[in-house]
Amino acid sequence: MTAGPELTIDQLAGDAAVERLYRQVFAVLARESGAMISDLELLDVDEAILDAFADAGRDGLTVDQAVAACRPIDPGLVHRRFEVLREYGAISKVVDRPNERFHRAAFAPYVMLLFLRRLAEQGGQAELHQLLTLERVSVTAPDAEPETGQTTISRLTRIFRHLGNELAILAAGSTAEQLGDHAQLLWGNKGLISQAEEVHTVVLRRWPQLDRECTALRVALAAYGDAVEKAAGRLIERAGTTRALGLLSAETWLSFARTADEDDLAGVLDTFVFDAPAPWFSPNLLTEAVESGRGANTVRQPPPRPEGPAAPPPDDIRPADDAASLRETAERLLGDGDAVAVADVLDDAGDWLAARRLLADLTAIHHHPDLPYELSWSDGLRVDPAGSPSWVSDGTFRRAGD
Repeated sequence: MTAGPELTIDQLAGDAAVERLYRQVFAVLARESGAMISDLELLDVDEAILDAFADAGRDGLTVDQAVAACRPIDPGLVHRRFEVLREYGAISKVVDRPNERFHRAAFAPYVMLLFLRRLAEQGGQAELHQLLTLERVSVTAPDAEPETGQTTISRLTRIFRHLGNELAILAAGSTAEQLGDHAQLLWGNKGLISQAEEVHTVVLRRWPQLDRECTALRVALAAYGDAVEKAAGRLIERAGTTRALGLLSAETWLSFARTADEDDLAGVLDTFVFDAPAPWFSPNLLTEAVESGRGANTVRQPPPRPEGPAAPPPDDIRPADDAASLRETAERLLGDGDAVAVADVLDDAGDWLAARRLLADLTAIHHHPDLPYELSWSDGLRVDPAGSPSWVSDGTFRRAGD
């Protein structure tokens, strides 16, 4: 045996860079070093860790800061995933020195997570469309060589063979439910086949010597089309007899919603029961509530500890007791009586903004240990679609002991 040619330093450096990037990309799939994950929850943990690094900025994070940013995930699980990501090179020290505590995250593993999420939701169709577009650009480039066309045709042939084999096996031996779960690539396949045929035409016209490779691609496309027709026909037939809404893709239901008449649309939901409507909120109020409730998800450095004992807070920032104002509100609502219905209080408020503030005050009065009032609820429900709020539970606000 003779040894192969020795690799140059540049070749070794290129191979090492490819291996390093490969490990970073697939770090989010590693359960432990050298193994693959078996629990989808670990993907969520990895995404939370990488999100924390994105929010931390250029200073990076320590392990403890990453654990704190990933609440309420189990700290032990975050520690273990952090070590796995670090073992694969997806997380590394900001400065390569023994006592360095801060780490930074690579970009490749987060891209892999985004790819996995979209692949799970859309079945890879968007990626295939993009791949076919890039392959067309590659073979139509002025400086493209026959080797480029051969590589492109061989790659597309293998892709459509895989797709056709998978769909043929699913159509032959799987239940309708299993077929529906894996049928993302059944829908919109004409666009995929058309794009592949366009690439095939460009390559065959430009490099006629690649006729054998192009013939293999035509066979793979035909097999894929036949498998799609059989699987789609079986799936639609089964979905039509069982009324299983989840067996059809979102594109099919969108087409049905655009073309069906009112009776057909109503018939789809005639056996469904929906919950009672929630109180009405305007879009402006919802936007304001979301913006005001959105907290900053940033990691802050702990402040330095004081050298001496901490001084007591000033009087103007100590918590104040609002018992007097709550008592005044309770007396104003009760007036000369001993009890009042919560529905009447909300109706007298005028609008929902004022009504929810009064409801918050009633709850605070009820829980205040020094105020002799109580708020009780029963099982009744008043429904008024034209009112604001639309529905109100039966409740009574009264003086304690009455």
